[in-house]
Amino acid sequence: MSLFPTEESSGNSGSRPAIWFRLATLAWQYGLAIASVAIALVITESLERFTDITPLFYAAVVITAWFGGMGPGLLAVVLATFAIEYYLVPPLYSLALGVKDISFIVVLSFLAVLSSLMSAKRKQAETDLRQARDELELRVQERTSDLQDANEKLQLEIAERRRAGEALRERANLLDLTHDTIFVRDMNDVITYWNRGAEELYGWPRQEAIGKVSHDLTRTELPAPLDHIMKELYGAGRWEGELIHTKRDGTTVTVASRWSLHRDEQARPIAILETNNDISERKQAEEALQQIRAELTHVTRVTTLGELTASIAHEVNQPLAAVITNGNACLRWLANQPPNLDEARLAVGRIIKDGNRASEVIGRIRALVKKAPTRKDLLHLNEIITEVIALALSELRRNRVRLTTQLSDESLLVFGDRIQLQQVILNLIINGIEAMTSLNYDSRTLLITSGKENSNEVVVTVQDSGAGLDPANLEQVFDAFFTTKPNGMGMGLAISRSIIEAHGGRLSALPNPPRGSIFKFTLPVNEERIS
Repeated sequence: MSLFPTEESSGNSGSRPAIWFRLATLAWQYGLAIASVAIALVITESLERFTDITPLFYAAVVITAWFGGMGPGLLAVVLATFAIEYYLVPPLYSLALGVKDISFIVVLSFLAVLSSLMSAKRKQAETDLRQARDELELRVQERTSDLQDANEKLQLEIAERRRAGEALRERANLLDLTHDTIFVRDMNDVITYWNRGAEELYGWPRQEAIGKVSHDLTRTELPAPLDHIMKELYGAGRWEGELIHTKRDGTTVTVASRWSLHRDEQARPIAILETNNDISERKQAEEALQQIRAELTHVTRVTTLGELTASIAHEVNQPLAAVITNGNACLRWLANQPPNLDEARLAVGRIIKDGNRASEVIGRIRALVKKAPTRKDLLHLNEIITEVIALALSELRRNRVRLTTQLSDESLLVFGDRIQLQQVILNLIINGIEAMTSLNYDSRTLLITSGKENSNEVVVTVQDSGAGLDPANLEQVFDAFFTTKPNGMGMGLAISRSIIEAHGGRLSALPNPPRGSIFKFTLPVNEERIS
């Protein structure tokens, strides 16, 4: 600790001018030199007969140099030399310097310089130590402040987490009240929350479900590849679809599933909330309804063919009658003497041709009446139209309806069920024929066209010249059990529209000025299927 004032130890150093502070320091340092030599002189004179004269002066020089520095130390050397020569060394009160005096001055000067260096080192060490202590105290204060701030933040975070935990527990309790199946899984599909609804639906208690991979636990059957579903989930933040899950007892359940993606404050995905509703009964009802619709479609198809019984019989009887006629002719040619084999051979050829024609008619009828599940294939639409026209040709002739076709030269390829599309076209043709029964024979015309409406759709129209439809009933004609015929069932157009819509198309009705109606349906062109 220094005996002299310093800038660090001065309490009001900031208010004093620097020069006054420096002068005060110099006064203290050089005053110490004078005071220490004076004290050494007084004590030496008092104890001169008991001790040597030099130790106290050595001590005065060393003390002054140690605490005051090199300048005050040298001043102490000069004053000590003067005091010894003048007051203590004979002749007294004179300043004659001898060899002994000079050696004394040299030794004292060396001691002063050495003490000054040691004092400078000590002061530097004190300054470094003081700076290190100040820096340490500052760092301790800063660290203490940081720790206090961190502690406050930690306490706030703990409190926030406690509130969040309480909120989550409240939400979890609320989620347990719902009948919906709700569970949360992390980004590795590991279940982290499992509500009471999930326990009731799937059969696994919460403690057994948490920690398991959800898709493995429920053996999920997805409607699309999982990576496609996750891509949509990441993009939109949600996904909806139907899943098939296996319960703990091994039975399956169909669920309407909704996935919601949860992100943290940095927008990183951290969890997926999955909500499932059991729709097994609804799916079974839909399947039963589909089965009933298929049955009704088949009944309608058979009923339509029943209405065509006379025409079909005529269509089949024609080739059969020709077979009999040609058979009798063949027998006559063979009975001739000699047998006319060339004519008999020609007659047999006609028999085969007529037999094939009858077989084709029966085959078309069997295909249309056949009860079979829906089967979609790549079809040529113009071929289907031609097949139906061949089936209804006798009915057209019997009712003296003039048929005109304008079929596209392009290959109109669609993806669908051949029998169902035949049923739609046949129903539209029969409706057109029946709409013209009240007209004169010369006014009965039916036009069937096909083509592309745009690059993605093909269109077929059936246009008649009948009485037409009431504009107010253009949509009502497609309702079930609505009919304008005295003996109609009112199901043909309703079933036809459901078939076209199941194929991704549209069926509509339009007026045909000046008289008649136009029924038009479109079907999508599936380029992937075609290629």
